[in-house]
This record gives sequence, structure tokens and C-alpha cells, in this order.
Amino acid sequence: MTIPFDIPEALELILTTSVTWLAAAAEESSCTPGFESEQLIFKVTRKHLRQGTRLGKVGFSDCTDRTRFLFSTDDSRFVVQTDGLVTVKRQVVLHEGHRVFFIHSWDSQGQKLTVPAMVLYDGHHHGNNNLKTEHHHNIQLHDQIEVPILYFPKSNPGLKRRKRDWVIPPMNVAENHRGPFPQFVVRIRSDADKVKKILYYITGPGANEPPVGLFTMDRDSGDLYLTQGLDREKQDKYTLKAHATTAGSTSAEDPMDIVINVIDQNDNKPIFTMSTYKGDVPEASEKGTEVIKVEATDADQPDTDNSDIGYRIMSQKPEQPSPNMFTINPKTGVIRVNEAGLDREKIPEYELEVQAADMKGEGLTALTKVIIKVTDSNDHAPVFTQSEYAGTVEENKVDALVVKMEVTDGDEPHTPAWNAKFSIINGDPGNLFTVKTGTNKQEGIITTAKGLDFERTSKHTLLVTVVNEAPFAPSVQLVTSTATVVVTVKDVNEPPIFETEEKHVSKSENLAVNSTVVQYTASDPDTGRKQKVMYKILKDPAGWFGIDKDTGVIKVRNEMDRESIFVKEEKYTALIGAYDDGRSPDQIPATGTGTLIIKLEDVNDNAPVVEDRSFQVCNKKPAHQLLTVTDKDGPGFTSPYSVNIKDSSTKANWTAVMNNNNFSFSETGIILTLIRELESGFYKVIMMVSDNQGLSQVSTVTVEVCDCTGEEVTCREKVIAGSNLPVILGILGGVLLLLMLVLLLLLLANKNKPKKEQPLLLDKDVRDDIFFYDEEGGGEEDQDYFDLGVLHRGLDNRPHVFRDEVAPVFQYQPVVYKPRPANPEDIGGFIDDNLKAADNDPTAPPYDSLLVFDYEGGGSEAGSISSLNSSSDGDQDYDCLSDWGPRFKKLADMYGGGDDDMM
Repeated sequence: MTIPFDIPEALELILTTSVTWLAAAAEESSCTPGFESEQLIFKVTRKHLRQGTRLGKVGFSDCTDRTRFLFSTDDSRFVVQTDGLVTVKRQVVLHEGHRVFFIHSWDSQGQKLTVPAMVLYDGHHHGNNNLKTEHHHNIQLHDQIEVPILYFPKSNPGLKRRKRDWVIPPMNVAENHRGPFPQFVVRIRSDADKVKKILYYITGPGANEPPVGLFTMDRDSGDLYLTQGLDREKQDKYTLKAHATTAGSTSAEDPMDIVINVIDQNDNKPIFTMSTYKGDVPEASEKGTEVIKVEATDADQPDTDNSDIGYRIMSQKPEQPSPNMFTINPKTGVIRVNEAGLDREKIPEYELEVQAADMKGEGLTALTKVIIKVTDSNDHAPVFTQSEYAGTVEENKVDALVVKMEVTDGDEPHTPAWNAKFSIINGDPGNLFTVKTGTNKQEGIITTAKGLDFERTSKHTLLVTVVNEAPFAPSVQLVTSTATVVVTVKDVNEPPIFETEEKHVSKSENLAVNSTVVQYTASDPDTGRKQKVMYKILKDPAGWFGIDKDTGVIKVRNEMDRESIFVKEEKYTALIGAYDDGRSPDQIPATGTGTLIIKLEDVNDNAPVVEDRSFQVCNKKPAHQLLTVTDKDGPGFTSPYSVNIKDSSTKANWTAVMNNNNFSFSETGIILTLIRELESGFYKVIMMVSDNQGLSQVSTVTVEVCDCTGEEVTCREKVIAGSNLPVILGILGGVLLLLMLVLLLLLLANKNKPKKEQPLLLDKDVRDDIFFYDEEGGGEEDQDYFDLGVLHRGLDNRPHVFRDEVAPVFQYQPVVYKPRPANPEDIGGFIDDNLKAADNDPTAPPYDSLLVFDYEGGGSEAGSISSLNSSSDGDQDYDCLSDWGPRFKKLADMYGGGDDDMM
């Protein structure tokens, strides 16, 4: 520790009070162990101190008859003998004229005590005996040294900050001071107190902040006091600010920082991390074998003697075969075997008492227990119960069980020295087998790692060895046990193997029927059986191929089509099977598979077509219409297309050309244009569209011409029978009202008729009304033979579904419904347009007309309505029906058993 002050200032900055001699302490009523003075100053007459130089003697008492004590210092250049003599251990140079260090000792209770010491160069004193000079100097200190004083730093005029080289030294106060309190620490002074009255006070943690009142200051003298003992383990440093003011509360000096370091004392003993440690060591372990590590901690200041822990073994139970079977590293706490002779059968467990002491093993102590279990060592080798084993396994099977091998071991069961490990050391160059230990740890299980091949090798001979999980004890010579395992491979009927897993060929899609596509063959791996290989098609989605059963030649059975839904990316896939004739003991044929992939070469077999089949256009200044053209063929057989209007009369009204970027359309298609004004109505445009190879097809487009102008097409509402739709609806409403009045009159007339004595229907009877329906047919058995689409004609908007005798008379103009758009974003407009068209379409349902349905056939699983009885009473009297008129009389004769003709 270095204090950058001149010697006179150093004397004033000593952080302790004046010397207190042992004689003064003796006057007290009871003895207090400790140093004879609270600080020591050793004066020397030269700055270079050689090794062995005696500086002085330390006075210390522990209130016993002892005269020699253990001392230590925090500076390795000084040493204190047991009699208190302080000497220089290695050369010291007092560059700054002084050096401060601390001397430690312990009382009879193990309490560590500390005193600060300073070696001070005094050039004015010349003496021949350094030791004598030391004592003389200490006496002068007691008589002459005044209290320590800290002066406020002087500031240079014009500067607003302190000089960088000005350092206020920290104050050092030992923890656990026993008083009396308040304990004087230091005095602060201002040079201004020579000319005016200065008042002093302190602020900061420990003064006016928590812990409040730990430090106090006399306002007049500037003396700083400690009011109670400190604990370094709670807080090791306090920083206060000292203030100097005049009587009028005007600041006389800039605030000065006072740092108070709490000097550690050995007031905490070591603590083990565990109250009991448990370890184990194999029997017959060699000297130096590590067993376990113990660890203790100390709350005192780190990297000092107060927290420097040393370990030692205090006792061993039992002490056989030697009292020092174990040793401990005093620094690390690692316990090792110290002597040979551990024998589990004789002594299975040892108990050690281990001590941890600070001050490098000489201070405060703590004890713990260490229990060491002697485990069984591997002094018995595992042995196979038999020297040879045999097993049989079918070829091609993976993870198939071959054989299980048992062993015995004389070591302690279920320990690493007893658990067995197996390995194959010979006879398996291809790594076809694996061996693992069973769950009971005394069984070896051999299985197949790969499929075996009977045709290659029908028998394998393996050499297996067994060891333990733990290595054999070095002191025991053991022989490793081995066993021979003979594996017989059982032959099975293997499926034929195709020459390649996938067969790739390229053929034209118009390859003629019965033409050869390819020959796809396989061979039988069972060479010894001489079986015949035959072929069949396992999967042919389109049904295009046939295969020769004996040769594997594949031919075209039906015409191929590159544009088929079964062709993906111009490739068609078929699955081919090859099977043997089953000349094996089990007579089960085995089938192998191969994949045939045909790349179909395109031909021009699809003519282009027009996708748009209807649209609307104005008859005045009509817009160009772009019609989409598609072709299922691939590149080379599609665009550029050509178009031609076939009908000469149509050519007079329309033009059709291909869009070759001559218009504003970005897509390729047909530009259809109305070239003259036509009357409103529907027109058909028949066009011949050809691809670049001349393959053509006729496409017909229906165009509704509306009386409008420009691109926005607006068609007038449809007129029916010279009237508009509201008029027709009014007429229909009047007819319905008239019918309701007629029905009401009929009901009133029936109500006024006299009741019959025997009515046909009683109040409690339930009868079904009889309705007439046309023959609709379409029973479950007829759905495969009749076109049931005709049943929907009643909901169709075409007028020809009406019977001639009931068809309404009006002038009909067909309504064009727009097709569903491909773009989902146009669905809103599609719905709006078709709703408007349906509102103006008189043929759209619902409407009151008699509908016609086709015959649907018989055989319905639902049965016939005629099979339902209207009453469970078979003796119903139907004669009363004759009173209702001639028609009901006929019905009475049919059900009542009359004599009239049933037909």
C-alpha cells in the first residue's frame, strides 16, 4: 500500500489513534486480548533495507501465559517471528519514504486480530541500533503525535476542478471493533479556518442516508467518529462527502470524498457444502486412485489468509489394514487412495472425518463426514455356458433372431463388473450380423443386420467373445471366454428381379395397335430351382398395353393418346409383374415388379377449337371481340392458327382474323368484328380454325346483337305477346283470384248439403287424397339404361318442352345466359347479368304450365303406392259412393264387388 504524501503529511494522515501501551491496558479491570498498540510505526535511517534487517518488535497478548504466537502479514517482504520480532524477508526500497502493511495474529478463541504497521524513513535520526530506535520512536509517538488530519485539497485560481494528481487516501477501519464508541477515525480541516469560523458536516450512506448515523462529525472540530462496530461481510466500503461551510452556510470548500475501507478480520469459519459426503472406490485400487472431492467455503475476504482453506483427515474408521488408507489434498480437498489393500469382502465401507480450516489450515475449523464404499472389482471373467451354438434363419430377413447365448460371472450381480458385453471378432467380414446384451445383462443375442443370401453363402461360422462393462482388475490375470456360432441360411423362393427397376422408352402416341413397345424381362435369383419366369401387367390405368406371358414383350392393345388424363408431363407409367412357376416346397409363386415409363411423342391429332361460344355486341360501332383458341397438341402442332368464315352470307356481316398484335389485345386469339349494322337478334357465326399443320375444325359462335352503340352492350327487355311483363303478371293474378272464388262457392255448396246416414269417411278416419301424376319412371334398376336428364326439362328455359296443346301463345325471343367465367373475380358480374336475364325470361321457372316428363321405367326398390291400404278394415261399405255420381258409382263397383265391368 502506497500513500503519495510527503513524510510530514503522512504522519498526519495515519488512520488510527495515538499509541496505547500495554501498561495502560493493564490498568483495566479485565484483560482484553490483542495487540499492545492500535498502530505501529517503524522508523529507519535508510531507504534500502536488506534481507534480515530487524525493524522492531510487536507486542501481543491472548490473556494467557503464552509468550509466543503465530503472526502473518499481507506483504510477503516482511515476516514476524513467533516472539513478535519484525524483520525484512527480502530487499525493500522505500521509493516514497514509507510503506504500510498489516500484521495479523489470533487469540485463544481463534479470533483474528489485525494491526496496521508503517515502515518510515527518517533521514534526521542516526542510530546504530534499529531495534532501540524502534522503541524510542514508539514512545515519542505516544507523547508527541497529534490526531490525524485530512486537509481539503487546495484549488488553483481560475481552475474549476481539482488537479488530476491529487489523491485523497482511503481510511481503514477494522471490522468488529469492540469500542469504546464513538471511535475516532480522522479529522478534516480547511485552511480557511485561520481567518474565519468554519463548520463541518458529512453526507452519504452511513451519515444522512441508510444506514443513518453510522458515522458522525463534530461541526466545530471536523472530527469524524464511528458510532458502532462494522461488518465487512455486509458492506466492505463506505464513501462519505465532507463539507466545509462558513457560519452563514456559505460553502468554504468544494466537497471532499472520504473513502472508509472496512478491514477484514477472521470472523467466519469455513462451511462445507455438504454435511456428509458419499463416495465409492473399487476394491484392489492402486495408490493414487481418486475417490471423492470435498469442498468448503469461507465468507471472509477472498484471496486472503482469512479465507485460505486447508483440508486434513482427522480420523479413519476402521483403521484396518492401515490407519492411513486415504489421503487428502490440503488445497483442493481431493481424497485419494493412499495405500493398497482395499478388500470389499473384508471391509466394505470406511468413514472419514475431514477438517477444513482457514488461515491455510491453522485458523477457524469445520468438520464433515465422508463415507467411502468399497465396491466390487472385476476379478471374475464372464464365461459362456457352452462353447458352441447353432442357429437357422431364412434368407433376406433383417433383424431376425439367430441365437441366444448365456454366460455366468462370479462378481457381484448387477454391477459393471458383472454386466456382460458381447462382440463378434471373426467370421463376419460383411457385417451381416449384430450382437447385443439382453436385459438380464447375462445373455448375448445375435440377429441379422442385413438380409442373408442363400445362393451366395449357405452357412456362416462366427466367433463371439464376452467381457464385462468394467475393465478387469489389474491385479488379477483373467482369460477372455469365447464361443463359436454356426448360422445356417434357409433357402426361400425369391421373386424374379427385372433387369432395371424402371424401363424408359420413347414412342409415338399414334403407334399402331399390336405394335411392339418394348421387351421388359426379369431373371430368377433362385438359380438352383430352375423355375420359369412369366409376366403380367399389374397396373395399366388407360388399358393401352398387353404383354406376352412367356417373353415379356409388351405391345399396344388400344390406341394411345398423349393428351389423356393418365399422361403426366408426356409420360405414361405402367407396372409390370414377373412371377415364377412356384417350383418350391411351399408351392407359392413369388412376384417381382418393374416400372415401365413411356414418353409419348406428340402427333397432330387435335384440331384447334374456339372456347368462347356466345357473347353480346352492339349493332352500332361495335367493339372487337377476342375469341380464345386452344389446341390440346404440344408445341409444333398448334399456333400460328388461321381462321376462315365458311358461309358467304355471314362474311358480309362479320370479319374474323387472327390477332397478330395488330390490335390492342395482348392475348392470342380470333378477332371477330361486326362490320355492318344488323337488327337485334341472335346470329350464328360458323368459322373454320386451322393449326400450323392445316388440321382444322368447324366452330360455331352464337352472337346476340343488341340495339346499342359502342362497347357497353345494353339489350332491351323481352316483350311477350305484344305486352310487357307487368301486364301479364296482372292478368295471371286476376285468373288466380277468380279460381279462388269458384273454390269458395263449391265449399259453401257442399256444406249446405244434407248429411248421409252412413258417411263414407268418419271423423276419426284418415284418408289420403288421390293425385294424378305422369309416368316419370327412373327406378333404381333403370338408371343405367334410361337418360334421366330428360326429367330436368321441366326446369329448362327452352320453350320446346311444352306440349303443343298447352303451350302458351306468345312471341319468344331466346334469352342468352352468360357462361361461368374462369376468373373468380368476375363471378359477381356473372351473377348480376344472369339474374337480369332470368327476370326477363318468361320460360324461366317458376311458371304455371303443364310439364312433360319421360317414362322412367320400373323396378323401384321403394315399391308401389298401390300396395298401401287406406284402412285395416276389409269390410268397408263402398255402396255410399254411388250417391256421389256416376264416376264414384264405378269406384264403388270396383271396391265393393259390384257387377259392373272393372275395365
